[in-house]
Amino acid sequence: MKKITGFVIAVALLAACNNSENKTPEQKATDDSLAAIEKQKAMEDTLNYTSIQWLDSTFIFAGKVKEGKQVEVAFRFKNTGDKPLIFSKVEARCGCTVADKPEEPVAPGAEGVIKGMFDSKGRKGDNRKYIAVEANTKPSRSHGLEFEVVVE
Repeated sequence: MKKITGFVIAVALLAACNNSENKTPEQKATDDSLAAIEKQKAMEDTLNYTSIQWLDSTFIFAGKVKEGKQVEVAFRFKNTGDKPLIFSKVEARCGCTVADKPEEPVAPGAEGVIKGMFDSKGRKGDNRKYIAVEANTKPSRSHGLEFEVVVE
């Protein structure tokens, strides 16, 4: 009897310790939808626009690589405004390149990075790649990031 009682208490404690990380797919989808709606509202409300400073350059020469190598580039930025910086879109224009953006808003004064990953397989020669960025920034919401790689 003591073993059964102990087992029941252990199960009850485990259930009580269950946290929000164990959400159902429906709950996660609802949370994602609400986050998307909030991002869209921020992008449309010009009173919530901020400013961005690219800390290095919006163009990177990544050098020469052997064909088949992965090349990662990083574009550092700073939110120089007084509102949270929200990226609504960061995408590469080519299937050989993948872009990664911050999912959470970037606080005023904070810095961050947008990364690009280029797959050089089958891409011999000069390769100039473009990453389109949209954010709640003024004077323009659109930003272009470019990098060049020579594949040998």
